[in-house]
Amino acid sequence: MKKIYFLKTCDTCSRILKSINLEGFILQEIKTEPITVVQIEEMKSFSGSYESLFSRRAKKYKQMDLKNQELTESDYRQLILDEYTFLKRPVAIVDQKIFIGNSKKVTEALIEKIN
Repeated sequence: MKKIYFLKTCDTCSRILKSINLEGFILQEIKTEPITVVQIEEMKSFSGSYESLFSRRAKKYKQMDLKNQELTESDYRQLILDEYTFLKRPVAIVDQKIFIGNSKKVTEALIEKIN
């Protein structure tokens, strides 16, 4: 399976999507097509934790004062399901391997995997 979860309004997601060969990928825009429980469970099975999928850069993270709270794995899961901005983007799944976020290292690893 080849799938990418992204946000259309995110310039970084757009830049990354333009830099890779999207042939054979299923693209899911998470604002218009929210992720499901099954999908987040699958992502967690590949990544090892919900926390690794969680974005602390989201504006709501600061607005909700989450940095001053003790969040559990179940909190991370529910926050991501409730609010798409909490998913660290983009998330790419290629042949049972997951690539989370937009760091240079992750992006390079994704490009290497699909080439």
